[in-house]
Amino acid sequence: MQPRTLSIITGVSYWIIFFAAIFANFFVLEALRESPMATLQNNALLVRFGILAFLITVVFDVVVAWGLYKLYQENPWTGLSISFRMMHAAIMGVAIFALPFAIKSTTEAEILGQVDIFNTIWLIGLFFFGIHLILLGIIIRKPLVIALFLMIAGIMYILDTSAHFLISNYSDYQSIFLILVAIPSILGEMSFAIWLILKGGKSTAEI
Repeated sequence: MQPRTLSIITGVSYWIIFFAAIFANFFVLEALRESPMATLQNNALLVRFGILAFLITVVFDVVVAWGLYKLYQENPWTGLSISFRMMHAAIMGVAIFALPFAIKSTTEAEILGQVDIFNTIWLIGLFFFGIHLILLGIIIRKPLVIALFLMIAGIMYILDTSAHFLISNYSDYQSIFLILVAIPSILGEMSFAIWLILKGGKSTAEI
């Protein structure tokens, strides 16, 4: 497959992950956290679509990993970087197992318990995803601004996961950590996805 085609597939897959994750997180998980029983009783189909959306993110995470490996396979760091991304995808796949149990739960405590299990396992996966992003920034190098944002995002993911387990009153600082993770992640990953679609896979002369 031509590098240009690979790059477009990888970039589009990144955007599919982005939109599926937004729907699953902010429309489904948030609804479950705010009104567990009401959400299951009145919007059970929404929850099921949320689980499907999370599964879609895992599928396309693997597609992105494959695309990045093929595009940058000559770099000695690529194999290690992709391994950490695949670890994240695998852990995310395990985390999703908790959500169908939430649908079958009969009390708010049980529902929130399953959501917490999902979040905790996913959080561990994001630690490895952070390592992937740091290595990815080193691998791509150019555009330099995007590479820097990817590395900063990776560091923030690692710090956020570590803070969850090391700071007993993490909830007091949760909004701060969310901003520290979200800004470089959105700027870095989404810019990289756009770059992959518009310019990735072209020769240096073409870019």
